[in-house]
Amino acid sequence: MLETGALKRLEIWLPDPTEQATLVEIFDDLEAQVSVLERLIIKTQAIRQGIMQQLLTGRTRLPGFAKPRSEVRLGDHVVYIKTVALSRAQLDSDSPMRYLHYGDIHTSSDVVLRAAETPMPRASSALVGSAGRLQVGDVIFADASEDLAGVGKSVEIISVPNDGVIPGLHTIAARFNKGVLADGFKAYLQFIPEFRNALVRLAAGTKVLATTRSYISSIALELPEVDEQVAITQALRDSDDEIRAYRHRLTKAMAIKQGMMQELLTGHTRLPVEKGAQHEQRRTD
Repeated sequence: MLETGALKRLEIWLPDPTEQATLVEIFDDLEAQVSVLERLIIKTQAIRQGIMQQLLTGRTRLPGFAKPRSEVRLGDHVVYIKTVALSRAQLDSDSPMRYLHYGDIHTSSDVVLRAAETPMPRASSALVGSAGRLQVGDVIFADASEDLAGVGKSVEIISVPNDGVIPGLHTIAARFNKGVLADGFKAYLQFIPEFRNALVRLAAGTKVLATTRSYISSIALELPEVDEQVAITQALRDSDDEIRAYRHRLTKAMAIKQGMMQELLTGHTRLPVEKGAQHEQRRTD
């Protein structure tokens, strides 16, 4: 901790008041850009949430689709892939086989998993044994959650590496009939109110909120036909892509702001100044 006396003796270099004022304007502009992007993300997320609820529940139909929805019992159209429970300590970063841990599902900000490109923990062939290999279109649910927000959390696999991906600890790997549930649409099952509410109701009363294969299989949903599911998926992905683009711009804007502050506040980079302007040394007291 810096003592008061030492603080009073500290000498720092400061630009002259004119240059300080210019720096304040620059930093205010950078902060305004960050704030605008943050507000855009919040607004777009709210719009996306509204659109998703309207389309998934059928309250709003996309142009060209009017056929009635059909009731589907999920257990009649799914097989489950064998998982293998490994601890984090048993995983590594060098083995070829990728391993999907339930914790990585809970922390994912996306509803899909590009397993061929996404950095993932690895597991040796000796440890994975006869566990199933995931395929494009498989939906992986986290089977345990400490709060209601995590019940039903899942990701849909949209790419797989040549060496394969294994469903891991506390996961349920579901492979649905593609003629009933379209690829892409399955990623949004977790947001269908009837699906999520059923899982929450079944999990109630336990210390850790659990999702099981039997719970998932017991749920019946009113679903649109596959071609409408594909159209809904595209509409939602377009919205997700827009949010992702805003987040990328926000990350860049924050990095630029941080870099410019470091350069300008330390004096490593100086703004153009009028001839004769000097950098003043001032003592804080």
